Amino acid sequence: MPAYMLKHRGFPGRLPGTDFQFTIRRPNPKGATPIVRRERRADRRPPDRRADLSFMTALWAHFGDLPFERGNLDAGRLSWLFGREVLPATDPFDPADYEALLVIDEGAARAAFPEAFEE
Repeated sequence: MPAYMLKHRGFPGRLPGTDFQFTIRRPNPKGATPIVRRERRADRRPPDRRADLSFMTALWAHFGDLPFERGNLDAGRLSWLFGREVLPATDPFDPADYEALLVIDEGAARAAFPEAFEE
């Protein structure tokens, strides 16, 4: 049986009108998919950029500058921000743990996604 997985109630499940997933429904029986740093290149498609912006907007609205548990947040979507705008909140950090704590690097996030912080 996989470890406990916190479900972030009220967090959007996906980017509306797309297949870009933000959360998962249930834990993987084999364990959590590891979060890895994915490189964002300048030539990424506009829909991918919108998904990154929307996900960062949701993260900031939901957690702000406080550490948060990975829980049911999608590893693939987190991986596009990991190591830059989203950082490990603990050392050591297990990238394959549903209970791993993350935190938003507000400076890096504001520089990369200024629209996510507009009121």
